[in-house]
Amino acid sequence: MLTPLRDWKKQKKQPDKLILSPAVRLYRRFTLIFSASLYSSAATLCAISSLLLPITAQAFPLKIATWNMDWLLDASAPLAATAPPDIPHRTAADITTLAAYARRLNADIVGFQEVATPAIAAHIFPPDRYTLYMTHDPVLQRTGVAVRHGLQVVNHPDLTTLNVTGDNAPHPLRSGLDLTVVGGAKTLRLLVVHLKTGCWDNPPTERSHACPLLLQQFLVLQNWISERQKNGEAFMILGDFNRRMTQHDPFFQLLDKVDTIKLATAGFASPCAGGSYFIDHVLLGGAALGWLQPNSLRTMLYAPDEHAVVSDHCPVSVRMQIPD
Repeated sequence: MLTPLRDWKKQKKQPDKLILSPAVRLYRRFTLIFSASLYSSAATLCAISSLLLPITAQAFPLKIATWNMDWLLDASAPLAATAPPDIPHRTAADITTLAAYARRLNADIVGFQEVATPAIAAHIFPPDRYTLYMTHDPVLQRTGVAVRHGLQVVNHPDLTTLNVTGDNAPHPLRSGLDLTVVGGAKTLRLLVVHLKTGCWDNPPTERSHACPLLLQQFLVLQNWISERQKNGEAFMILGDFNRRMTQHDPFFQLLDKVDTIKLATAGFASPCAGGSYFIDHVLLGGAALGWLQPNSLRTMLYAPDEHAVVSDHCPVSVRMQIPD
């Protein structure tokens, strides 16, 4: 008869009535010692074997985005008075809404465009979470990047050659922000750009004012990619290209013929632009070609009933899995 569980602890333990001879007791003692020794040796062998097993490769995940902030100005900036009168003017509530969208985006790295100063950018990308880097152009619309704390960054000189009009032009073009991000055991060279507007899908042979300038900028990018290829670097170019690029676009092919380039936005329509082609792009080359997480391209849309002054561009992001 089984003893009910509730009564089991109340019973007194009965002494072992088995009487062992001296020889049997000696044999049992020897068996226990030998078994313990054997277990210890087996444990040691298991520990050694675990060191010899192949280590499963880990990946260092990164979410990287590009976001044109649409004339995010700083009223205290020296050039603020020169801004066109018809640009967006944000209230404190608008800035709070933009910051909320940045939290929702939740990217590790955000390349941004059309931002006046680090001070105004810090309202969107708070310094307790991000470190900000910006170009040094004497213009109202600057290019920059917000990098999540914990990532190491090497800041390279601005790619000033993208300003193909020169500093003395009535409307100088913007430099590219060039830096290297350390992700795990690998590095990713990152270039954030905002290129000349007006040559949306025209052929490179067109001689109007915008296309020749954009063509010169693409030749600058071509040289930058050649340097990355020469140095064996994994790289990414992201930002506002002001060009509806596809894989068959002759402007894109200028870059692709230098090195194999992946256009992450190729083959997709932008839901932010009513289903037209993207002008905000993410390009990858070198080892970064294999780091892009498939089907990770995303466009973060604003709420349909949003009343705040946000931006005429939506954040575009991809996810990377960098080998560690």
